[in-house]
Amino acid sequence: MSERLINFREVIRPPLWLMAFIYFLAFSLGVAIWAAMTTMIAAVVMALLTAATILIYFNSSLVIEIDENELRVGKAHIDKKFCGEVIVLTPAQMSLQRTREADPAAYLAIRFWTAHGVKIEVKDGRDQTPYWLVTSKRGDALTQAIKKV
Repeated sequence: MSERLINFREVIRPPLWLMAFIYFLAFSLGVAIWAAMTTMIAAVVMALLTAATILIYFNSSLVIEIDENELRVGKAHIDKKFCGEVIVLTPAQMSLQRTREADPAAYLAIRFWTAHGVKIEVKDGRDQTPYWLVTSKRGDALTQAIKKV
């Protein structure tokens, strides 16, 4: 099995403020259970809620990778030869693209906590997806990696 040469890799993870908010919601649930049940039950529930918060952190991450032939965003992938124009979007443009100007057939790999992104046109006649809208903090580097042959 040959090694893939990764030209670009970006991981979009949830911010700490969001994870703290989720954990404090879980903590308030644990306190409510502690008030109604025993301390042992509350401790078990808090351990489970802590594990669930950690799982949320890692499962909500978005991984973007580009190697010599392929773009992978999350579980989706496309050959670079089918990637058309790549547009780096400002936060205002990204907001419009994911709301009012959104195409229902587009592939959306967006995370609400990151305002920047790119729009990647799909130029495959067999694919009905017009474009990919991808959250990215490094849109210029992503664009260059897609265009790199």
